[in-house]
Amino acid sequence: MARMKNDYENSWWPKLMRWLDNGSTALDDRMEEEMEETHEGHLLPSPEEIAAQEARREERIQQKLTDELELYARAHHWSRTKGTKIADWAYRILAVVICVSIIWVLLQTASYLPSFGSPDNPAHNEVSRRYIEKGMEETGAVNIVAGMILDYRAFDTLGESNVLFVAACSVMILLRVSSDKKHHISSVHQLEMEADDRMYEPKDDLILQRATAFLVPVILLFGVYGLLNGHISPGGGFSGGAIMGAGLILYLNAYGFQKAQRFFTFTVFKAISACALSFYALSKAYSFFTGANHLPSFITPGTPGNLFSAGLIPYLNIAVGLVVCCTMYAFYTHFRKGDM
Repeated sequence: MARMKNDYENSWWPKLMRWLDNGSTALDDRMEEEMEETHEGHLLPSPEEIAAQEARREERIQQKLTDELELYARAHHWSRTKGTKIADWAYRILAVVICVSIIWVLLQTASYLPSFGSPDNPAHNEVSRRYIEKGMEETGAVNIVAGMILDYRAFDTLGESNVLFVAACSVMILLRVSSDKKHHISSVHQLEMEADDRMYEPKDDLILQRATAFLVPVILLFGVYGLLNGHISPGGGFSGGAIMGAGLILYLNAYGFQKAQRFFTFTVFKAISACALSFYALSKAYSFFTGANHLPSFITPGTPGNLFSAGLIPYLNIAVGLVVCCTMYAFYTHFRKGDM
């Protein structure tokens, strides 16, 4: 009973009752009426009468409190039993209605699409022919794939890059081990993870470290080459970023977290990801806005085949590659130890 009374006092029910009473109760009104009747009769109440009035007042207050507690208990019991069932059924019905509505919209949309495999399908003639015949002229990219994904379908690629960033954020939310960065105090869980990770440290493996010292610069240079030449030859942001991420992971496995943290920390990850995605979004928004509205733009396709050509495509390749590289490294470090 005491627990129910405490729950009642901390709930919304007494506030509602006070609001319905407009800040005063019927008990106070009754007591005022009795006092007025006593004063009208020019009779001074005796101590016994005052005590009796106070006793009646306390009895009425306790009775009202008991009634409100019973009403609150019934409402609470209803919410726990029938109310829960009603809410559960309402949730299921709404979920089914929303799913059926989405399916219906998708089916209606698909019914207006050209039939699959039809020779009149634009995907089989107009779109592909436009990419092949006009791609180099309109985008300046020799690599047709790079011109397609970073010019004609640049918004799709922006969405894919944001998906990678959101995935990295989700992994950090679930797996990152927090600590007091201000006072540099590690939590017990973080100390346990550090101790458990020592078995994976290289322990000064001379052969692995010498091989890594030779391979990592080559891997990173090859990844940079893939980024910068993605509009000229096979490559691009996704492949170049994956190669660079693999190089960083190899360095981490060979030299350990202590040396890797000298140049790649969580702050570096946030700065690179935010700058790369912001540059991609702003640059393509400007490009599409000027192109769609036939406004003059200083961005030109340039001479196809040159390193600095194809407009913004090389720079967008760099932005996508940095996001992919950081995401791969972040995945590995958080799945392994919970931090960078």
